[in-house]
Amino acid sequence: MTNTLVTCSIVARETLAILRNMLSFSENVNRDWEDEFTSNMARGYAPGQTINIKRPPRYMYRAGRVAVPQATVETTIPLTLSQGGCDINFTSLERTLSLTKLEDKLSAAIAPVANEIDRQGLAVAHFAAFNTINPAGALPITQAAALGILTDANRRLDEMAAPRDRRRTLISNPALNGALIQGLAGLFNASDKISKQYRSGMMVDSLGLAYGMDQNVDVHTNGAATATNINGPNQVGSAITVIAVAAGTLTRGTVITLPGVFAVNPQSRTSTGVLMNFVVTADAIAGATTINISPAIVVSGAFQNVTASPTTAAPYVILGAASTAYAANVAYHKDAFTLAMVPMWAPRGGKGVIDVSQRSEDGFTVKVTEFYDGIQDNSIMRIDVLFGWAATYPELAVKIYTLN
Repeated sequence: MTNTLVTCSIVARETLAILRNMLSFSENVNRDWEDEFTSNMARGYAPGQTINIKRPPRYMYRAGRVAVPQATVETTIPLTLSQGGCDINFTSLERTLSLTKLEDKLSAAIAPVANEIDRQGLAVAHFAAFNTINPAGALPITQAAALGILTDANRRLDEMAAPRDRRRTLISNPALNGALIQGLAGLFNASDKISKQYRSGMMVDSLGLAYGMDQNVDVHTNGAATATNINGPNQVGSAITVIAVAAGTLTRGTVITLPGVFAVNPQSRTSTGVLMNFVVTADAIAGATTINISPAIVVSGAFQNVTASPTTAAPYVILGAASTAYAANVAYHKDAFTLAMVPMWAPRGGKGVIDVSQRSEDGFTVKVTEFYDGIQDNSIMRIDVLFGWAATYPELAVKIYTLN
């Protein structure tokens, strides 16, 4: 069989296919927002550019005949683009690789790119998602524990009004994936699912969730801080005042509950009976009297998310043990997180550029540029991606702590 000349077009096509196959978390998030970026597609985007994603407004139910016009409030979520990739040297001889050899080389080159895209997305999930279950971190190796973890995750998503539309996913680290397989081994499943699970060693779709395993699941470490009391009544917003943080730092990403503050259903605004979880958005060092949190406390109106302000002089609670590391496995609805991969500016041929090709498919975009090193007689191909993450609806995600 004759060799095929390695062109940027071939490399872009093969790289895009390999990238899509390697992604885990990124394959199951929202990509629809890319339709809003078409006005800039012709000239491409630049690293560091911020795209504001609009969230739909909310309104209150009106009882009775008399109209009560309501203001329309639209909120936006920023998504900042970052550039990365991998670069390959080809000797003159290697430029005439067969396609089989080319795929092997591209698989090795694109692996760190796919790994970094997923890693950044799971870091966003770690710091943005506030709903949290299994704070003790025990692995669910029994049938009851495994079922409890999965049903609790679905329950929390239901309480946050996540749709039951077969677009819920659980991304777990290897330890949780193995524990779930062990815990659910005795349950009745269709024979084809049991066979697939046995062959792959991976959880298969069940109990309302699709499953993925990713070694990039982020790890959160609680600081040494111990809880103190709320200091002041009627507190709302994204910062709460407390008696000075004690014993150490309350680290960013730590999840807390506040006294008397229960979550509400976002449509009916009735209490779910579960204390609302809040994630700390910035380190609060020992002695600090302010804790920055997400989501902001909203006690009334269309965007109400809790039943009341925290009870003053009562203690808040830190989920998990002090100075302990937890894997932040995440169950989520597809709309919880958004990944944008957009076209870049591409140089024209000439002036050192031999060839350039940019390929997009189903929201994934890769650019390949080739230039020549005359001293070493090498062709250098750079593979670039331009992407960004945003937690568009973090309430539609729930972290499952497991001891790391």
